[in-house]
Amino acid sequence: MDQADCPHLLLVEDDKQLADMVCQHLRSLPVKVTHCDNGDEACRLALSGDFDLVLLDLMLPGMNGLDICYAVRQRYPLLPIIMVTALDSEADRVMGLSQGSDDYLVKPFSIRELKARVQSQLRRLQAMAVVANGSESRELKSDGLVLDLDARSCHLHDREIELTAREFDLLSHFMRHPGRAFSRGQLLDAVWGYNYEGYEHTVNSHINRLRMKLEANPGKPRFILTVWGLGYKFAQVEAAGAKG
Repeated sequence: MDQADCPHLLLVEDDKQLADMVCQHLRSLPVKVTHCDNGDEACRLALSGDFDLVLLDLMLPGMNGLDICYAVRQRYPLLPIIMVTALDSEADRVMGLSQGSDDYLVKPFSIRELKARVQSQLRRLQAMAVVANGSESRELKSDGLVLDLDARSCHLHDREIELTAREFDLLSHFMRHPGRAFSRGQLLDAVWGYNYEGYEHTVNSHINRLRMKLEANPGKPRFILTVWGLGYKFAQVEAAGAKG
């Protein structure tokens, strides 16, 4: 594949040795990689609209990764963001996800895992492109909740709900399988495209964010229900199927 036709990834990392290694391996996917080591410049580049995916370090000279993530998410709700950081506490991970990142990778990480995360995001981009080229409208509906798969939009009783790309994919997966219970590992496989032990918190954080956006009372959800001892399921309020 010609590099001009490859997805364009922005790597934001101030460790030059790590950045060089990551660039070398990611280009074999193949992916076009632009590297930036400063937070202020990284934010400018990320907001330019020239990138398909952002691989974002948290601790940077200048603007930090959390603020960059927030700024990017306000302008580009669907742009995939993978946060990469040495901060590995659960609170730090939840903070990154709450700012709108789609995924979270803790240093030190294996190149195999990094490539799996990036490939998962790229597959989602390809799937979105296929849907966008379709001619028929497809919607998932349940009790006033409408998910338009072509427009990548969500409405609840005619009120638009802004979702990140991963929130949309997760909700779509649930609505395609109403009443079916999924473990966190199954959701990681189906929605994120991998299942690495210790990353179940990623699912929990996204569920919490969806409930905050969809539920009148997030503490007593009516759409995404907890299945104690297993994981989660989408309430079978009515048949939630796609048309088209």
